[in-house]
Amino acid sequence: MTTWYHSWRAALRIARRDAWRYKGRSFLVLAMIALPILGVSALDLTLRSAELSVSESLERELGSADARFTDADYGGDAILQSPDAQNYQAKKDYEGSWPEGATDVKKAIPAGATVLEDSVGSGKLHTTHGLLHTEIRELKATDPMARGIMRLGEGRFPEKSGEVAATTHFLEASGLRIGSKLTARGLDAEYRIVGSYELPNELAVDQVNALPGAMLDPLDKALKADDLPGTSATTTYLVDRGASGPDGFTWNMVQEANAKGILVASRAVTLNPPDRADVPLYEKDGWSDYEQSTAAQTAQLAAAGTVVGLAMLEICLLAGPAFAVGARRSRRQLGLVGANGGDRHHIRAIVLGGGLVIGVASAVVGTVLAVGLTFALRPLLEEYLGKRFGSFDIRPLELGGIALLAVVTGLLAAIVPAITSSRQTVLASLTGRRGVRRSSRVLPVVGLIAVAIGASIALYGSLMTDQFTIVAAGSALAELGVVALTPALVGLFGRIGRWLPLSPRLALRDSVRNRGRTAPAVAAVLAAVAGTVAVSTYTASSDAQYRAEYMPSLPHGAVSVMVAEGGGGRDVPTVRDAVQKALPVDIRADVNRVNVGKPSCPMYGGEEGCGQYEVVVPEANQCLLWQEGEDDKFTPAERRKLGKDWRCQEDNVYSQVDGGVLVGDAKLLKVLDVKDPEASKALAEGKVVSFDKRNVDKDGKVSIRLITDMDAADKAREADKEPPGEIKSFAVHEVPGNVNAYGLSMIIPPDAAKAAGVGTVPFGAYYSTSSLPTTAQQQKLDGEIDKTGTDVNLRIERGYTAEANIVLLALTVFAGLITIGAAGIATGLAQADAEADLKTLAAVGAPARVRRTLSGFQCGVVAVMGVLLGSVAGVLPAIGLRLTARRSEEGWYQEALDQGSIAPPPFVPVVIPWATMAALLIAVPLGAALLAALVTRSHRTLGRRAAT
Repeated sequence: MTTWYHSWRAALRIARRDAWRYKGRSFLVLAMIALPILGVSALDLTLRSAELSVSESLERELGSADARFTDADYGGDAILQSPDAQNYQAKKDYEGSWPEGATDVKKAIPAGATVLEDSVGSGKLHTTHGLLHTEIRELKATDPMARGIMRLGEGRFPEKSGEVAATTHFLEASGLRIGSKLTARGLDAEYRIVGSYELPNELAVDQVNALPGAMLDPLDKALKADDLPGTSATTTYLVDRGASGPDGFTWNMVQEANAKGILVASRAVTLNPPDRADVPLYEKDGWSDYEQSTAAQTAQLAAAGTVVGLAMLEICLLAGPAFAVGARRSRRQLGLVGANGGDRHHIRAIVLGGGLVIGVASAVVGTVLAVGLTFALRPLLEEYLGKRFGSFDIRPLELGGIALLAVVTGLLAAIVPAITSSRQTVLASLTGRRGVRRSSRVLPVVGLIAVAIGASIALYGSLMTDQFTIVAAGSALAELGVVALTPALVGLFGRIGRWLPLSPRLALRDSVRNRGRTAPAVAAVLAAVAGTVAVSTYTASSDAQYRAEYMPSLPHGAVSVMVAEGGGGRDVPTVRDAVQKALPVDIRADVNRVNVGKPSCPMYGGEEGCGQYEVVVPEANQCLLWQEGEDDKFTPAERRKLGKDWRCQEDNVYSQVDGGVLVGDAKLLKVLDVKDPEASKALAEGKVVSFDKRNVDKDGKVSIRLITDMDAADKAREADKEPPGEIKSFAVHEVPGNVNAYGLSMIIPPDAAKAAGVGTVPFGAYYSTSSLPTTAQQQKLDGEIDKTGTDVNLRIERGYTAEANIVLLALTVFAGLITIGAAGIATGLAQADAEADLKTLAAVGAPARVRRTLSGFQCGVVAVMGVLLGSVAGVLPAIGLRLTARRSEEGWYQEALDQGSIAPPPFVPVVIPWATMAALLIAVPLGAALLAALVTRSHRTLGRRAAT
């Protein structure tokens, strides 16, 4: 035991001294191992710090209150809820529509409890830039019960009705500051900003805080008086039982409130939840809390383990040659150890000690940097995540486990160099002789078997199953087999040397002759390039699929702007003019929408005094599959047949207006590129232009039902009857063929709508442009629209935009850096091995250019072999994954056809990214060779060669 301790102590001291002596090589290996440790440790710290404890979450939600009471909007009907109040539903099962309406929450609050109202609505507030849609909150933030919900920054919370506080994000976005006057659109009252605060869970929210009753109610009344939408305020109640209830609200008390239609978030219940069997919601039929299945968790763990294993393999392949360089440069020292009585296990211990020293140093450096950087970047991380950390959560066991990976990786990377060094004789080490050692015959066989088994598994997974995990596992096994085959493949590359010029021929033969150092470097490049090519192929194939599936919302270069909110379209003219001024507009087509009820009604109704409209589809033109209760009467074959019926065809473009009905003129046809002269003529004659022949009845007319009584309409729909309403009919021109109207079903001329007594309000406009708007023009337009404070839907049809190009570029650069690094390490090892040859070249008068060229080609040869093998190894798994995706989508498509779907067949192509592969094959090896040539010393001192 004592001998073992002293031998390892000496080995570690020697390893530490060598690591300090060769700082450049040590730093390179340390960086390769420490960077992944830094990233994973920083990710762990960030996720753990962002993960709030239950107490921290309750403080941000409830302050110091015992519970928050919320109306479930079920009209007082009983509900069932989860203990954390995140999920709830009605206790009864309703066949028709569910109950709705408000209930008196205060009746469910126990007598003697302290209550604090928390109301939230919204409005448009005047800023230095125009108007900003802002959340308005009325909560007495100075009350002790509210402590923790808002965090005060500067100033103070409001104490008078004419004062407000604002979130920091609102002040930045609005250009206002503490002391500024604040007004709301539609309200004459002024408020003074007295402080700034933030919501710990919502840093990016635009919100102002006022005292209860100071802002929401006056603004709501003023807006409704102007026939505008109100603030849509909702109120919850923070409740504290105080001395009368030191235990807070128990689960039984929560259920009593649930019986009255009240949702309760209780501190006591959340901290100590009841057993699952005591929660009625979990026992309800059809309930699911969406917990992840054990199989899915196992698959995720397997995927994570595979990624970690491949990452460690990559680091070992990169760091292993670096340790081999150190062993070669220290072979005389290792020979002296053997000459003084040291045996093979002492030699192995010294080399392994180098891996242990570098691994421990990498673990310490990576962990310390992760802690320091995460702490220093905490404000930026919080801003990025949009929430404050609860605490800086350092978990030693997790960080220790991550750091242990660095130590294990360092040891694994040093295993092969340690074994190789220990096999050299003392005489060979002292004289510098390398000897001759045949390549292993077992390793290629093992690699070939692994490739065959892995390819078979991946093929089975892609052709016979829908499991991506099987394909990924088979591909990983096949890639490991290719790595094992690398020494044999390197030997095959040597056969092309006879056709190469002198310098590359010498470099290639030197690489083949010294496969022990060439194979790990080639394998490292292979692994990096294989991953890049696999992801690039999959990404390029997905990009081609998305491009084929892309559905333009407008003709290329066209622009549309819509204002869907209520208000009678008062802001629409301003928005229309802003678009025309900011963009290169060619044709402008103003459009209105049909409106039922008050002019201030929003497009989809829902407010008092507002109705709806619907296009009347003749019964003979209705799709049988869409009728209530009819779809179950058909067999899959009948559904497939009906799916091809013209009455069941649907437009895949999303309509920006209810029912696809717009009120406009012939200019709209020009913008939409509808080439039908009869359509323009029909609009001029007061006829409706229809793009959907299902809407045209046997008399050649289209009809619209105006529904004013929404309650009666809901009851009629529940009874499977036509809703009551006045029907307006119009003469129609049906556009022939399958014209792409970009989501529109019909265009009604303004005069025809007016003559029929159909109410309309301004909605927006369509524009054709002389040139595609630039990003700068769109930014300018966005700024002008923001000044209106209106919720505007702006669309600029730029065609399909591929986001994968940036990914491909990043992957190519990453592979290039890995390839250059691996090839550079191989070059260093080659120079250590070829020291005697370089001395011979210098002795015979070879110029510096020859030595530089030789070093460059040695590096380039490794890079070329690795890129070629990696490209082949990377394409195969990507093809397997795409075939699996194709099989899955074809299965879904067949199921959809059985249901009567008319969706087009799936298009899942396999696209090889030739440009990326060309960049890897040409640019990367060329860059690696040039870099190696540049860093090679041109002058070398002549020395005595060892006797051979």
